[in-house]
Amino acid sequence: MEFSNDKNYHMILVIIIDLRDKTMLMRTLGSGWGVLISGMAIFALGLIGLSMDAWRGIIAVGMLLSCVMIWHRQWRHYVLLPSCVALISGLMLIVMNIK
Repeated sequence: MEFSNDKNYHMILVIIIDLRDKTMLMRTLGSGWGVLISGMAIFALGLIGLSMDAWRGIIAVGMLLSCVMIWHRQWRHYVLLPSCVALISGLMLIVMNIK
């Protein structure tokens, strides 16, 4: 069966690609919220003026929570929150060391 010249076959592919792109866009926006919420939390903690040891503790807790959450059936959907907290805290610690 040759599908290369079948117009219906090409239309089905266009519909599938269109539906998949919308799903991918929703996933991208969902992950954007995880980064945004984590960034706002770290910004609020940055205003407090935490010490270097406190930032290291936040990084360690974020990494450990990421490891625990990835194995939990319901929590794995939110694993981006603690991992972004650890990442942004690490960036904050680097900025503090540069000063």
